[in-house]
Amino acid sequence: MINNHEMLGHDPIFTPEQVLENRGRVGIFIDGSNLFYAALQLGIEIDYTKLLCRLTSGSRLFRSFFYTGVDRTNEKQQGFLLWMRRNGYRVIAKDLVQLPDGSKKANLDVEIAVDMIALVDYYDTAVLVSGDGDLAYAVDAASYRGARIEVVSLRSMTSDSLINVSDRYIDLEAIKEDIRKLPRNSSSYTYRPLNPLEEDVAAIEEVVAKPKLN
Repeated sequence: MINNHEMLGHDPIFTPEQVLENRGRVGIFIDGSNLFYAALQLGIEIDYTKLLCRLTSGSRLFRSFFYTGVDRTNEKQQGFLLWMRRNGYRVIAKDLVQLPDGSKKANLDVEIAVDMIALVDYYDTAVLVSGDGDLAYAVDAASYRGARIEVVSLRSMTSDSLINVSDRYIDLEAIKEDIRKLPRNSSSYTYRPLNPLEEDVAAIEEVVAKPKLN
């Protein structure tokens, strides 16, 4: 007896590639600081146009969010964020807070988590660009609401708890050539989160302060 699949001339089982690419509407959530430090470890600068294309991968983009701490008086950083807003990103900015040791920090984990949950009915696949284990609970909650979860980050900076609650994990090392900024594009804006002191930049580029992993 010939079944319908044989009559149609194709295998009834989807390949892994077909399953993975059935992403529906895609929502992208990027932890700007986490991505910056990952890029430092990889020794590349990110081309944010290429990044958006790579993360969307031909799927229908719902919205791409970029979360970052800001100094409102920094004109170069404001120029970068303006470019991002005009080139496909919704920028979620939070003022830096000075800590007792003199450093400045803006933690946007709560903003990322709230947006992932609040918007879960509007996307089918969430692409989280972060390795922060603090986001694992929100990711798991979005998954239970029916969303497919993809985590994109550098493996050495990624919490196992975050990978364990995702449906797909992509190591930035594997796609770095797809998102690398080429020398001829060096005049475009570059993301650099503000450090406590300008002289700390060289030291951070040599020894990257990794996010805390849970």
